[in-house]
Amino acid sequence: MSNDAPETQQQLESFGYKQELKRSMSTLDLVVYGLVFMVPIAPWAIFGVVYNAASGMVPLVYLVGVVAMIFTALAYAQMSKAFPIAGSVFSYVGRGIHPTVGFFAGWAILLDYLLVPTLLYVFAASSMAGIFPDVPQWIWAVAFVIVNTAINVAGIGSIKLANRVMLVVQLAFIVIFVAIAMIALGAGTVPGAEFTMAPLWDAGKVDPALIATALSIAVLSFLGFDGISTMAEESTGTRTSGGRAMIIALLVVAVLFIVQTWFASALAAGTVSFSDDDVNNAFFLLVAQAAGSGWATAFLAVNVIAVGIANAVAAQAATSRLLYSMSRDRRLPAFLSKVNARQVPLAAILLVSGISLVLVLFFVGQIAVISSLVNFGALLGFLLLHVSVAVYYLGKKRSKNYLLHLVVPAIGFVIIGYVLLNADVAAKIGGIVWLVIGGVVYLFFARKYGVSPAPAPEHAASVAGEGGAEVDAR
Repeated sequence: MSNDAPETQQQLESFGYKQELKRSMSTLDLVVYGLVFMVPIAPWAIFGVVYNAASGMVPLVYLVGVVAMIFTALAYAQMSKAFPIAGSVFSYVGRGIHPTVGFFAGWAILLDYLLVPTLLYVFAASSMAGIFPDVPQWIWAVAFVIVNTAINVAGIGSIKLANRVMLVVQLAFIVIFVAIAMIALGAGTVPGAEFTMAPLWDAGKVDPALIATALSIAVLSFLGFDGISTMAEESTGTRTSGGRAMIIALLVVAVLFIVQTWFASALAAGTVSFSDDDVNNAFFLLVAQAAGSGWATAFLAVNVIAVGIANAVAAQAATSRLLYSMSRDRRLPAFLSKVNARQVPLAAILLVSGISLVLVLFFVGQIAVISSLVNFGALLGFLLLHVSVAVYYLGKKRSKNYLLHLVVPAIGFVIIGYVLLNADVAAKIGGIVWLVIGGVVYLFFARKYGVSPAPAPEHAASVAGEGGAEVDAR
């Protein structure tokens, strides 16, 4: 290995891998990627549902959520610093605890990553049907798959450009919404509407049951920041860049969520709850009431594009990198780790697109079913991540930083464990079936290549450190 190689490349080669993906993602690019993955305007689509569940205190839900998820973000930051490679929890848990546990952590979160693009396509297609009722939903879904695949195949540069454009559009519409809300509140356009502290905290309504409900909703609302970890081998920063980007993206999107929902709650003018007919379009109905149906349609269109293109592009990219990493370690078929001339895992991208096409046609109109399975995979992966922090740092590195390496993962484990325990029964059954399938896959590749994964020869660095040297984890 040349001494002129960038520090990031040297770190990767110290784990026994050669640099194959294109390093062009700055820390800012990683933050933008994480924001787009979480969707800054995500509360628009679920505002009515959250409003009803939280007795009108939607901003409180997102405040609870960011407090809950910061522990998981800190756990990711610790493990991404120790292992700056693309496999996310597959690599972190595998190297932090044991390769077998790592495989199942990666397999669990793979359920999340494989189904997220499908969920986004189904949701976007359903929304497009509301704008163009005469066009079948499956046509919109297929169109979104084709566009997103083209962007991903074109390379990391096109992903960065798409992320930047879509983030600017979303931020612009957040500003427009705040302006609309402020004008409507000031002019008394919406009778009875006023900006108060009640949406953030109403002591007469807050109780343990409401906080528990808010916690379950909020934790799942922030899924996506973890996708930054899959970009580790395309980052130009130091080994701490990924973790720092995750925490920044999480905090920024939380502020955006809270601000938007606070103003939306004010426009709701003390509504006790939204009816079944209005609950799924509550946010857009509030915009229409404050500024007219034209603006409501514009907001709906932006929401569809943000979910169906921007969010789905980011999700497809993260999924393909996880498949690439697991394949490179010979835990999945070898063709998934093939990298093309544009330095992207082409086969993995196309597989994700193919799976999405099949599932979209099967799951059109069944958003709830996909959502429950997505949540199970992510939560189980997070749960094992918290365990890996304690085992690796306290057990293997003999760390004395008990705050970051014991207290933080313990609190994170309890929070994620609570949400997982209260997950939908169908999600638990589906998740267990997925893990059983994973067991069969694991046994096949473990029998063929051994229990401890190692990079296939075509992915191995020409000069690797002794068993893959680990960076200083103090």
